[in-house]
Amino acid sequence: MDTDAREPGRSGAAERTDEDAARHDEAMRAASAFGPVGVIGAGAMGAGIAQVAAAAGHEVVLVDVVPGASGGAVEKIGAALTRLADKGRMRADDAAAVLARITPAESLEDLPNCGLVIEAVPEELELKRRIFAELADRQPATTVLATNTSSIDIDDIAADVSDPERVLGLHFFNPPPVMALVEVVHGERTAPAYVEHAAALVAAWGKTPVRCSSTPGFIVNRVARPFYGEAQRVVEAGIADAATVDWILRERGGFPMGPLELTDFIGQDVNLAVGTSVWEQTGRDERYAPTAFQRELVAAGRLGRKSGRGVYAYAADGSVEGGEPDIELAGRLVGGPVATDPLARTLAMLVNEAVDLVARGEASADDVDTAMRLGTRYPKGPIEWGRELGLDVVASWIAELDRAYPGGRYRPSPALTDGSLA
Repeated sequence: MDTDAREPGRSGAAERTDEDAARHDEAMRAASAFGPVGVIGAGAMGAGIAQVAAAAGHEVVLVDVVPGASGGAVEKIGAALTRLADKGRMRADDAAAVLARITPAESLEDLPNCGLVIEAVPEELELKRRIFAELADRQPATTVLATNTSSIDIDDIAADVSDPERVLGLHFFNPPPVMALVEVVHGERTAPAYVEHAAALVAAWGKTPVRCSSTPGFIVNRVARPFYGEAQRVVEAGIADAATVDWILRERGGFPMGPLELTDFIGQDVNLAVGTSVWEQTGRDERYAPTAFQRELVAAGRLGRKSGRGVYAYAADGSVEGGEPDIELAGRLVGGPVATDPLARTLAMLVNEAVDLVARGEASADDVDTAMRLGTRYPKGPIEWGRELGLDVVASWIAELDRAYPGGRYRPSPALTDGSLA
């Protein structure tokens, strides 16, 4: 996809050409014709989505039932826009115009008739169901109803909506004004026309849409599970310490962060919750089973950076205390037996998970690779990586892991060997 994924507002830099102005005016006219956008939930995600929509020219109503929450969110958006203007990344008058297009509200009754409403409330199914049922009653039949859920099934959210064909997922990544990726997720009852309409809209907002079905974890949170799980299992088995595993994945694999330091950054409790959700939604498939290693961290309150200790201990200034990698050990592990090679194990499982998702028809190979590059900043998409390594080679690695650790976690996807992804 050749989609402009710049941060919203950057096209309005201090120096604007006639061509820039023409594109800006055209975008504003299109947004005006589309109608207002409603955003439900004024937390970090909802506020960020509201900023993105307003920067694209839409009138936005930001709703939160907590008194003062939406107003406070609008103030924070204003401060963020001011910082962009101060840095010369957008014009001051454009920043003021974006902020003026966002109206805070405290009830769904305050929403006008919208072209799109995006829900971004906490991940509680019953809460989302109630909101969508009320939205369906209050909004015109032509309004697209979208959820920003990261893992809940779209059809479950739409269970009480009389016309579920207009319900879909628009899963933005945090922070929405910066991250380019949006997963456009369809349930079994979502009409394809609404999926294409939503994908075109977020592309017009400067985002990169990828389409997928409502599989547990969608693309990114599903395919990424082995990145965390394999590292945890290597440390749990005493094959290598955390710092060495992270060094291998960063320095030899090219990943921007090691998996163990990344879970400390995300929050061990948050990462465990997402992993547990995928595991539960897949019928407790062994492939996604949470590790005792991570469960014990969470039970001990070692949640990562936010608690001062997780896999690593953190000083008051946020720096890691200790945690020096064993470079000699890393050299022996990488390229050795797959069962003790953290990089080979991780790549094998990432590729296996990705090709399995494509083989089930839940997303295209191109969309999977795009999602993982943009959503997780992997150096390569897993399908591309698998083709470079050789899918037959990956299949042999998975078979070796299955022999070493029988029980179902390392079962190979048939797509590794059936030629469907050649």
